[in-house]
Amino acid sequence: MIKAVFVTGGTGYIGRPLVAALLERGHRVVALVRRGSEDKIPGGALPVFGDALDPSTFESSFPRGATLVHLIGTPHPNPTKAAEFRRVDLASIRASTTAAVRAGAHHIVYVSVAHPAPMMREYIAVRQEGEALVNATGIRSTILRPWYVLGPGHRWPYLFVPVYAALRHVPATRDDAERLGLVTRSAMVAALVSAIETPPAAGVKIMNVPAIRRLR
Repeated sequence: MIKAVFVTGGTGYIGRPLVAALLERGHRVVALVRRGSEDKIPGGALPVFGDALDPSTFESSFPRGATLVHLIGTPHPNPTKAAEFRRVDLASIRASTTAAVRAGAHHIVYVSVAHPAPMMREYIAVRQEGEALVNATGIRSTILRPWYVLGPGHRWPYLFVPVYAALRHVPATRDDAERLGLVTRSAMVAALVSAIETPPAAGVKIMNVPAIRRLR
C-alpha cells in the first residue's frame, strides 16, 4: 500500500538513504528542507521549504493523514551540546507534533535514543521529552531507540565491537550490552521502513536495539 510520508531531516545522515528507500518502494515522500538544500534529497521526493522549529511555516504542506518521520537532531551529539539539544532537538519535535496533530497524521515515527545509560544524560532527557510529546498527541506511533548508528563518517565505535561481544557473555552486563549496542545505518533504514509500513493498531510501539538489528 502506497503511503504519504512527511520526513523532517530528510537531507541528513539517515534521512537521505531513508527517502531513497521509500521512493524505491513506491511511497510518496514529502521532505521538509531549508531553502537551498533541496538538491540534497533524492529525486522524486517533493521538497517543502520551512523552518523545522516553526510549525506555521510547513503545516499547510503536511499531507492530510500522512505518516510523520522525525529525524532532526544535533549532529554528532556529545555532552557539551546540551543547550543545542533543547534548542534544536526538542523544539523541532514539538513543532513536528504540532503540525502532525493539525494535519490529522495517521502515524508518527520518532527516532529517540536507548536509555537508561551511564552517559549523555542531557541528550537522553531531551529525547525522553520528545517521546512524551509524541505520546501526548494520541496518534499511533513508533519510537526507535538506537544508541549509536554506524556508517560513513561514523565508524570509530567499531573499536568497541569486541568489548560489546565480551559484555554480552556476562550475565550481569548482557542486558545493557544489548540495549546499548551498535546498529548500522542500513539496519536503521530497514527498521524505519518497516515502522512506516507496519504501524501499530493503536498506541505506541517501541523498537529497541535488538529489534532494529533483526530488520537489517
